[in-house]
Order: sequence, then C-alpha cells, then structure tokens
Amino acid sequence: MADIALKAERTFDDQISAVRNPYSGAVIGSVRMVDAAAIDSILKRARNGSRTAQAMSRASRAAVLEGAARLVEQRAEVFTSLIVKESGKTITQARKETARAANTLALSAAEARRNAGEMVPFDAFEGSENRKGWFTREPLGIIAAITPFNDPLNLVAHKLGPAIAGGNAVILKPSELTPLSALRLVGTLVEAGLPEEVVTVVNGNAEVGAAIVTAREVRMVSFTGGFATGEAIARSAGLKKLAMDLGGNAAVIVMEDADLDLAVDSCVSGAFWAAGQNCVGTQRILIAREAYENFRNAFVARTKRLRVGDPADESTDVGPMITADAARSARAKVDTAIASGATLLCGNQLDGSFYTPAVLEDVPAECAIWQEEAFAPVVCLQPFDSFDDALQRANEVDFSLHAGIFTANLDRALSAAQSLEASGVMINDSSDYRFDAMPFGGFKYGSMGREGVRFAYEEMTQTKVVCINQKDGVR
Repeated sequence: MADIALKAERTFDDQISAVRNPYSGAVIGSVRMVDAAAIDSILKRARNGSRTAQAMSRASRAAVLEGAARLVEQRAEVFTSLIVKESGKTITQARKETARAANTLALSAAEARRNAGEMVPFDAFEGSENRKGWFTREPLGIIAAITPFNDPLNLVAHKLGPAIAGGNAVILKPSELTPLSALRLVGTLVEAGLPEEVVTVVNGNAEVGAAIVTAREVRMVSFTGGFATGEAIARSAGLKKLAMDLGGNAAVIVMEDADLDLAVDSCVSGAFWAAGQNCVGTQRILIAREAYENFRNAFVARTKRLRVGDPADESTDVGPMITADAARSARAKVDTAIASGATLLCGNQLDGSFYTPAVLEDVPAECAIWQEEAFAPVVCLQPFDSFDDALQRANEVDFSLHAGIFTANLDRALSAAQSLEASGVMINDSSDYRFDAMPFGGFKYGSMGREGVRFAYEEMTQTKVVCINQKDGVR
C-alpha cells in the first residue's frame, strides 16, 4: 500500500522530511519535499491530469470513489493507526475520522451520479416560449487543495472527493506535519481505478504553496487553515475561485432550563476532542447565572476525570497536541488571560506536547483567548443574566463557525438559531457536531464559500447552458 501511495504522489527529487509521532517523537515515515522551482513540473502533470479527469464519465468517477470508500472501510484499522501515529488523535477519535472519510467518498460518488445539471424552464418567460434547454455542471480544471493537520484523512477526502466527482484534477498540498494519511488515501484512490495524474501530491514549504496558489492555470484554491494564511492566499491568488475554512470561535449557550448532564457531557466532548485542535470546538460557554455554579462544578469535575496520555491506548481521552510548540503557545495564551484577571479552574499543565485541558472563568473580553480561536484544549466559562445578553456576548467575536444552545424551550432555541451569527446552530448539542453532507463554513471572517460534499462539488464545478430555439426549425 505504501508503494502505491508513493507512486501516486510522484513528487520531485529534493530533500527528505521526516514525519514524527507527536506522542513519542519517533520517526514514523518520510516524504520527499519540493520547492517552488518544481512548479513547472507540477503544473505540467496537473494539466495532463485535467484532460484525463474531464474525459472520465460520471459513472467511472463514481465507481472510483465508491471503490475507494469500500477500501477505506476494509482497511479501517490501518488508516486509524496511521492517524493516531501522525496526528496524536486518540484511537477512538481516529476510528470515527476513518469512518467519516469513507462516508465522504461515498457521498462524493453519489454526487457524481446525481448532480449533473437540470432543465431550464425557458418557456416560463414571455418571449421564450419556443426555447428549451438545460444546464450541465462542468469541471473547473485544476484545483489546488491545501489541508491542515487536525483531520489528516477526512479533510483530504473533503477536498478530493467532490473535486474528482466534478471531473477536476487536483494539486494536493497536505500539512507537512501529517502527510502520510493523505498519501495513503491518494494511493487508495489510484488502486480503485483513478488515473495517477489526476491527483498530484506536493509536499513542500510555504514557497511552493505560494507558487501553486498564484499559478494562473489553477482555477480554484480550496484551503483549510489559519486566518493569516488564508488572508495571504486571498491577496496573491489572482482571479480564481477561493473556498476557505479559517476557523471559528462561536459560543455555546446553556439556559437555566437546560438538561445540565447533557450539556456538561456534550460540551466537555466538544471542547477537548482532538486535544481542542478542532475548528468547531467548544471554546466559549455562556451559562445562565441561575445554572452557572452547578454547571461550572460539574464541568470542572468532568474535565478533571479526562485521561491524558498515549493516544493508542483505548482508555485515553486526550492525546498530545500536534507539537510541543503548539502546547507552549496554548499555555502562553492562558497565562496571559490569567495575568489579565481570568481565574483558572483546572488544567494548564505542560509536559512536552501534552497540555492538560484548561478551564477558565471571568476572562476579560479583550483577551485573545476570548476573541480568537485557541485551537487548543481551552474553555472559557461566563455567566449571563438575560437571553439578550447571551446573544450579544456570543456574537461579539469576528470568527464564527458553529454555535450551540441547550434549552428545553423550542421557541427560545429557534430564536437563538435566528439570532446567532454562525453558519450552524446546534440545538441541545455542542458546537462541534458536523455531518459530512451538510453545508459547512463560517460567518464573518470564519470562511469563504462552503464545504460539505454537495456544496463543495457545486463550488468545484461551473454551469454550462444549452438553449435550443425551436422557432428557427430545430426539432
């Protein structure tokens, strides 16, 4: 399987980069790195891949994606083990990611068969009674896909699946920290029948990434990552489509009538899943003052019971962060908040790449840990006195993906769904719920465009209208 993945990668000789296990520090693999000087070769291969992809029938695209989905399911433990080793996710979390990746590929196959276009009702408008026609969905051509470390398999599937379904070629640049899952997935697609040149995997630094993004032949950039990088891409990409998931910091509201056991369990999971390295993670929790003490005490007690350790151990709840630098950064942000007046309720212990989940209260609104995405196992608790106050506090940040509310009052839940500035509002669930078929993206500065298989597929295709004027004798 490794040979297939490396063959599918077809990188260009330069230097070798080691991939390390965040838990042990051991080298678990290596990839060839390239620099911006390779851009001509990369684009040449992508051009060939684009011609090949466009010539594939919808049936053949779907068959490849269905076949790859089955192979991922059959080899679930192999993929799961690789995710654990290179990203530090716990084995339980990695199993879920593997299952979701298979589902993402299967959904993409369905999109290839289903979403080909539709009839246009020209005769519904006066003056067009003699016209009939339709539109089709056509490939864009070459798509650049840049993926992060936190979901090294499923987020790659979310780029490749819809792109292949739409008949595009892809230049894939996975995270330098977690490229092995991406390579294995590409190898699996090739094994399922995808022509090798359709996906070109490029492992390299920011310079090669910039060369890919600015290349005129690249018709779309699909990027998941940080705001600063996304902003740099937007400045330099030129006239092409952009789809970006740049993270979020939406709030979860807990009303006085909420089921507190459900709210606590859901928010602990939502906050500390993948060691908090989750763009829809629960970071700010706003609790009605009447319920605040009970919620806080239960939440802190539940957090303290989390087992931090070896991600390959079935009993581990929280694995390491991706690097020791990431863990140090998380602690520095929390220490800054404490120095500014916040109270630490638990956690904030650092040991290499391990960082114990931190719970804070009374965080000043101007602190970065309140205003910005932490991307770490850090939670801020804050009481509120009225529903309107909760909505105002929830909406005061610039980055927003998913929000949540716990309440027994349906009218209040629907009012929150309307008022919260977020792309998804989870009712009686934490912010981190995501189903791979639903539209996914952010409000405000959280993103540009939408993911979710159908919606990404439509972003990655363009319409072509065919109109027949029967008045002129065409029958």
